[in-house]
Amino acid sequence: MESAPTVDAASPAALLRLLMDGRPRTRADIVAETGLARSTVRARLDLLMAAGLVSDIGDDVSTGGRPASRFAFHAGARQVLAADVGATHATVAVADLGCRLLAVEQIELDIADGPTVILPLLVKAWRELLPEGGAPVAGVGIGLPGPVEHSTGRPNNPPIMPGWDGFDVPGLVAAELGVPVLVDNEVNLMALGEHTTAFPEAEHMIVVKVATGIGSGLISNGVLHRGAVGAAGDLGHIQAPHGGDVLCRCGNTGCLEAVASGPAMAARLREQGVDATTTADVVRLVRAGSLEAGQVVRQAGRDIGEVLAACVSMFNPSLVVVGGLVAQAGEMLLAGVRESVYRRSLPLATENLRIVASKAGPEAGVLGAAAMVAKHALSPEVLDVQLAS
Repeated sequence: MESAPTVDAASPAALLRLLMDGRPRTRADIVAETGLARSTVRARLDLLMAAGLVSDIGDDVSTGGRPASRFAFHAGARQVLAADVGATHATVAVADLGCRLLAVEQIELDIADGPTVILPLLVKAWRELLPEGGAPVAGVGIGLPGPVEHSTGRPNNPPIMPGWDGFDVPGLVAAELGVPVLVDNEVNLMALGEHTTAFPEAEHMIVVKVATGIGSGLISNGVLHRGAVGAAGDLGHIQAPHGGDVLCRCGNTGCLEAVASGPAMAARLREQGVDATTTADVVRLVRAGSLEAGQVVRQAGRDIGEVLAACVSMFNPSLVVVGGLVAQAGEMLLAGVRESVYRRSLPLATENLRIVASKAGPEAGVLGAAAMVAKHALSPEVLDVQLAS
């Protein structure tokens, strides 16, 4: 799990963090909240305003005498480039430092084409999305559909990504764009996106993605939990209770992904004589009222819930969020997940547990990628050094 760095209370980054809650403050407000000298507050505000990160938004209501200026975080001072890359498509976006999406594009791709094909596609899309004369770019955030060593940004034995293992993803993209590049697992970034934009009050939550694959991201004590080498949350390759000897693309048998992912559901429907090839076909059939498709999706939800129940008992979250393409089929998947989790988990662990559909939706991943970059760009280690120079 990430640890919060020790921040000098008098640093520009610390003062900016105070303003990032969205509430404008006067210099007197800041002095009162931080305990800093008025001269220090003035100096830090001057630095942040010169960098464009803080704006003077006008006068406070006067109580006699000269009205006091109010200062607020200016999220539009920098742009962030974000991409959520899946097995068959990517969402590419430009956002501001407040994770507001300014432009979004969907790209069809095949992750098996490898990094030297896929990464230039992302760079091309970002360049086309960036407005002329826009704010400077603070950095790039990329989510990939496999384990990633976050400290280096290199994929680590990803089962569905031939040619990506150990590849220097940040190096290639930074050489093209000339800004810092951060890379993480796509479901980690979904979890960060859901937590940042939809469920900021949830200190302990699990986000599950059900699509071509199955994965999860963990938020613990309000911070993304990556584990020792970035492999935390690999839900799809836990053995399912009813997985049997079904071969998984990771090489093992009986994995949850092999029996409950979108392609697994499509295969089950074909066995019943229903025309379904892709995950999107499964979703379409459920929405069209297909009884067979609805039953298959609900059973997949039960299978996912069986594995998730152990995670709930172990991790004790207050919230489980289910997203991904299959979740767009409606309540069938959620109903199956709830059925198994509430039946199998410890009563104490489920007493106040909510299991809900994604609020951020298909854009959760790029929102998380933007949040990851914004956090890095505005961290004391980066921002204070930039302002000092």
